[in-house]
Amino acid sequence: MSMLVSDRVQQLLTQERTLLADVQALLSRCGAPEEVQGHARQALSALDETFLLVVVGEFNAGKSSFVNALLGTAALPEGVTPTTDRIYVLVNGERAGEMQPTADPFVSRLTHPLPGLEGVALVDTPGTNAIIRQHQALTEGFLPRADLVLFLTSADRPFTESERQFLELAAKWGRSVVMVVNKADLLETAEQREQVREHVEKGARGVLGLNPPVFLVSARGEQRGGDAGFAALRDALSRRLSETERTRLKLQGPLNTAAELLDGEVRRTHAARETLSADLEILRDLEAQRVRHGESMLGELDGQLNRVGRLLGEFEMRADRFIDQKLRFSNVRGLMNGRELEEQFRAEAVAELPDAIDRQFSHMIDRFVEANLHFWEDVQAFLIRRQPSQDVARTRFSYDRAALLEGIAGSAREHLETTTEQGLARELSRDAEDSMKGMIGGLAGGMGLGVGIGALVGASALDFTGGILAGLTLGSLGLFVLPNKRLAAHRQLRARVEELREALERIVRREYEREQERADARLRDAISPYTRFTAQEEERLAAAEASLGELQARLQALRTQVAELQGEPEPAVTPAPAQPIS
Repeated sequence: MSMLVSDRVQQLLTQERTLLADVQALLSRCGAPEEVQGHARQALSALDETFLLVVVGEFNAGKSSFVNALLGTAALPEGVTPTTDRIYVLVNGERAGEMQPTADPFVSRLTHPLPGLEGVALVDTPGTNAIIRQHQALTEGFLPRADLVLFLTSADRPFTESERQFLELAAKWGRSVVMVVNKADLLETAEQREQVREHVEKGARGVLGLNPPVFLVSARGEQRGGDAGFAALRDALSRRLSETERTRLKLQGPLNTAAELLDGEVRRTHAARETLSADLEILRDLEAQRVRHGESMLGELDGQLNRVGRLLGEFEMRADRFIDQKLRFSNVRGLMNGRELEEQFRAEAVAELPDAIDRQFSHMIDRFVEANLHFWEDVQAFLIRRQPSQDVARTRFSYDRAALLEGIAGSAREHLETTTEQGLARELSRDAEDSMKGMIGGLAGGMGLGVGIGALVGASALDFTGGILAGLTLGSLGLFVLPNKRLAAHRQLRARVEELREALERIVRREYEREQERADARLRDAISPYTRFTAQEEERLAAAEASLGELQARLQALRTQVAELQGEPEPAVTPAPAQPIS
């Protein structure tokens, strides 16, 4: 029973090898899990392997007995406990039991005469739903390599839930299935046999979406002299394993595997795109946090400036009263003593202004620190909530994404750890003092903020008190201009207070703007790798989706051509070389 070889089959083989190689390359580029890439490699190599007729079922379904009955000899050990702890691959050979080397320690390859199954490897797998979980893993791992599956269930408990789940795995890989009910001799009446058949057919139809053939057999009856069920099964297998049908199944299996792998990659790509959408939402949320932080800082700015304005307004009112009280004819003697007048101005008008503004600047710095640290705490908490779950399948995409998210959170964490309240307060205070020095020409050099402001206010007092004293040296003329001097002093005071207000506003506004720029820069530096990652992933996903669509179209066209093989008349047959199973 050699494989069908014709020009059309050779053409299909070439197309299929090219397609499977392209699928394998795409999965590698997309960073698919190694298990998935392994299935792609196996699908390609399966084209050169012997046709695999794989027997699967639960550990007590009598698979080894069934295989022995099918072959008409005790080729495999039998027992009531799970006796098959490895995969046995029986290939046609004159000498029974001759062991052949394999690359897999869990696969034993034996020769055995296989009448009617020449050119086919008969595979007995470990039972599923056994205590030994490795047995089920071996069978499930081998299933994608099957070209035709003999799915064995037992008449005493046909089509159990675990068998339904295993059949779903066969359906997932698109394997062609023949349902076999063993131990049919336990069914005493034709009615019982029909009930079991209908139960198995209904269950298989629900999983596979079609009606696979169902054969009721008795391995024990066959070994004791013959079983009608085995005769019907052998006849069906003979038809299913004809050259044309076997070639179609051999070509169909890897294509079905490729279809499942591509569908899986489509699902992963879709999930990655949804994740990227969530990532874009993360970036938007971070931007919204930055905007809220900026708005909060601006709100603080207005509050701080209003408080400074009130302090200066109170000073202006005290200074106005001082001018009205001191720059009068009744106080001419006091006006003659400029030093005393200056000290009185400092005591009565300036009063607590320097200390009050110094306290206000200290409060401003505290608010700077609080707003800054709260911002980064919010960023860090937000990113921690967005960390990918450890339960999610770990792909290159998820690893890269998690690393970048951790980088942003780490930047926030590092900023919180290295930026102390005292350090930030010193930085802000130093910047403000530098601005004050430039504004009052060195009067604040080496002094605190409050002292610098006091020097500035004191300079205002010197300006108008000095001017008044100079005016009074004009003799009797000065007496007539004293009211004008008082008005000039009021104007001069307002101008100097306005100048002071504008200067302080520049300092406060500049420091708020600086801190906002620092926060923005830190956030941009932290998220820029992540922003680049999302852009690159968006481009990669678009390319992957285009490639997936193209491969799926080629796959569907090839599957259609393979399906059409079954309608062709069988030409002359030339044996095709097959690689041994390992």
